[in-house]
Amino acid sequence: MGLSGKTFIYQCLRIFGDRWVSSDSQGNLYDALQQRGIYTFIDDEKLQRGEEISPALFKAIKESRICIVVFSENHATSTWCLDELVKILECKQTKGQFVHPVFYKVDPSDIRKQKSCIGEALALHEKRFDKEKVQKWRLALLELANLSGSHVKNLSGYEYEFILRIIEDVISKLDRTLLHVANHPVGLESRIVKVSSVLENWSHDETQMLGIYGLGGIGKTTLARAVYNHISNRFECKSFLSNVRENSTYARGLVKLQKKLLFEMLGDKNIDLGDVNEGICKIKHKLQHKKVLLILDDVEKIDQLRALVGGCDWFGPGSKIIMTTRDKRLLDAHGVDSTHQMEVLDDQEALELFCWNAFKRREPNLGYEDISMHAIRHGKNLSLVLEIIGSNLYGKGIDEWKFTLDKNERALNKEILNILRISYDSLDYTEKQIFLDIAYCGIRVLFDKSLINIKENMLWMHDLIQEMGRLIVQQDPPLEPGKCSRLWLYEDARQVLTEGMGSDKIEGIMLSSLEDEKVHLNGEAFSKMKNLRILIVENAYFFEGPKYLPNSLRVLVWKGYPSQSLPPNFHPTKLVILNLPDSCLTVPELLNYKMYENLVFIDFSHCESLKSVPDLSRIPNLVTLHLDFCKNLFEVHDSIGFLYKIVKLSAQRCYSLKHFPPSIQLTALEYLNLRRCSRLAKFPHVLEKMEKVRFIDVGETAIKELPSSFGYFVGLEILCLVKCRQLSVLPNSFLRLQNLKELDMERCSKVRGCFKLFRGGASQMNLSSLNIKNCNMKITYEELLIILSCFTKLKNLNLSGNSFATLPASIKELHDLESLELSSCNGFKEISAIPTNLKHINALWNFFLTAQSSKPVDESGVE
Repeated sequence: MGLSGKTFIYQCLRIFGDRWVSSDSQGNLYDALQQRGIYTFIDDEKLQRGEEISPALFKAIKESRICIVVFSENHATSTWCLDELVKILECKQTKGQFVHPVFYKVDPSDIRKQKSCIGEALALHEKRFDKEKVQKWRLALLELANLSGSHVKNLSGYEYEFILRIIEDVISKLDRTLLHVANHPVGLESRIVKVSSVLENWSHDETQMLGIYGLGGIGKTTLARAVYNHISNRFECKSFLSNVRENSTYARGLVKLQKKLLFEMLGDKNIDLGDVNEGICKIKHKLQHKKVLLILDDVEKIDQLRALVGGCDWFGPGSKIIMTTRDKRLLDAHGVDSTHQMEVLDDQEALELFCWNAFKRREPNLGYEDISMHAIRHGKNLSLVLEIIGSNLYGKGIDEWKFTLDKNERALNKEILNILRISYDSLDYTEKQIFLDIAYCGIRVLFDKSLINIKENMLWMHDLIQEMGRLIVQQDPPLEPGKCSRLWLYEDARQVLTEGMGSDKIEGIMLSSLEDEKVHLNGEAFSKMKNLRILIVENAYFFEGPKYLPNSLRVLVWKGYPSQSLPPNFHPTKLVILNLPDSCLTVPELLNYKMYENLVFIDFSHCESLKSVPDLSRIPNLVTLHLDFCKNLFEVHDSIGFLYKIVKLSAQRCYSLKHFPPSIQLTALEYLNLRRCSRLAKFPHVLEKMEKVRFIDVGETAIKELPSSFGYFVGLEILCLVKCRQLSVLPNSFLRLQNLKELDMERCSKVRGCFKLFRGGASQMNLSSLNIKNCNMKITYEELLIILSCFTKLKNLNLSGNSFATLPASIKELHDLESLELSSCNGFKEISAIPTNLKHINALWNFFLTAQSSKPVDESGVE
């Protein structure tokens, strides 16, 4: 069933109101509307009545363009009819739906003022239903009865004039040029709401531009058409220019688009334009005082925007310009006011759209449920892909389905590939190479062209786009594995590495097996790969390491690298990523000889043979260094303390580590983790302010004291000192840590009297979580007062396992405190007060605490 406007199925939905209206009148009106080509829905023929209005009827109301409401004097006696009115009013307010009321033998004022039979019925309802529900009914009656409509005082059977008036009103409302949106507008409504909300947030008299961007085939054009239908009646002039990218490539293409724009806006067929510049002048002159709606679909280049929508000053106040594109950079370059990224369908929407195309119904046919799920997984929730796959499978048996889907998995459908490839073809040579690197294993350009995405700080590429990239690689002749530019299929990569089939054509290899597998590497396998840039080896274990690695490498990822050292002549000065976890390396010698200005990431985690980290001063741009679980690592070179660009340094569980840089000056550092380096006894001296550090964990180390320079970590938010059993004192500079949010000192058993340090100075600290559990402290009443008076923003406080007698009444002043732990506090006798917002308290194993002394807890109702 075609969609002729908004997200509506029915051109006109007729709600006849109630059973007291003459059935002949209903039938005659219905027939007359149908004869004029206006599809009309009659609820009692299409849907079953019950005690409550059905979801199906609610859906029918929502998907209609016009509602005819027939009121009678008994209308309010039916809760069904009243619920219909509430839904119709909601659609009118949120979707701009047209409503035509027909007052059948009832005075409109009786409905508005809710007098006579209407008022009596509502009074009875108030005895059965809650006030809020009845109030909604009253409001719906008032609002809808206030609309202009048709008043019929005496209708016997069929009256031509009455029906003609209604039809003329309906036709006048339908007589807008609406665009076909989609045969099956699944998931469209929520997306219309999102775009509409952006438009509605703008001032009504502002002229503004909105850009919709996203992957090809995702539904940008469909959404733009639906939005056009939804709001076009609000504008004096309107135009929808389709396929701008394609149409502008023809002879005088932009001029023709300018002429079409002016014709659709003004209705003038005789406009003559000599060139694009004349068109620009004409558009500005003719439209600068008119409120227009202009939609440009599938824009690709900036000159297209400059020729058609150069600036907001081209159009009158309140104008809205919407454009769709695959390239977000285009929108930014043109200075659009807002952008909206088009989202793929969710799983339920994807299944429904696929089923409409494959079965011509909402759900799969019996026996096709599992294979339908397989099909939509291949479609990856892209609207266009699901439509193509579903249409190709329509009417076929299940064996043909299996064959077709298997074929599609081996090679993308040509029609799908051609559509997806449009964005790729618009890249320059270097950008294409970057894209192909990402597809088989400059990021901003690919993101802007909707070829990749960034989610939660992770690089993400749609599976179909990745497959398209891989097919492009395969299509580069020849197709022999040893001569392909990139290898990602396990068997191809394995064959090349074991049989020495490499060539200088190979730029990238990813060898990744689903299961751990031993591989016999040809020692000279890489000797012919002079242009290899990316090497990724995962879940494949070699009996011996390579004798040669190309210096052209930019990325070296080899989990379980089998040799104690890298090849002696391997000096990859362009290396960016060196990731060798679980390897047999003893000392990474290559870092000693050359400058590695491009190297930003090193991971030697779980390298149990690694005993020392060498001088890294030749790697000035290092950002991340992972040394976790190197259990035999004994020392780290002092140069690490002066890597000005390092952001993350993690060496947790290096149980043998004793020698760490004595001084650090890491101005870019944000994260430092030395947890469970149990032999590390000294924290380095901090030479200058390190404002970017947010997280430090030195828990379970042998550190005895924190240096006085510790206060230079002015941006520190989380500090973990758990089980630092040798730590005995906190420095005075601790007071400088005004951004500290969480301090965990659990089981720091030697710390004594540390809280006197904060007396009078902690009021500037914003600590929200303090844990001193099991520190075996004998906390004085004075120290408790200091904690409660200084750390006034605490949300979580854990005092368990310490010795004190009474919790001061001033704890009630901690208005943000939500959790309080007081278990196993030796000698604890009394809780004198409870904060107002406390949600949780644990005071178990306090044998001196009585029911009377804990009465404030019982009265508060805290868990």
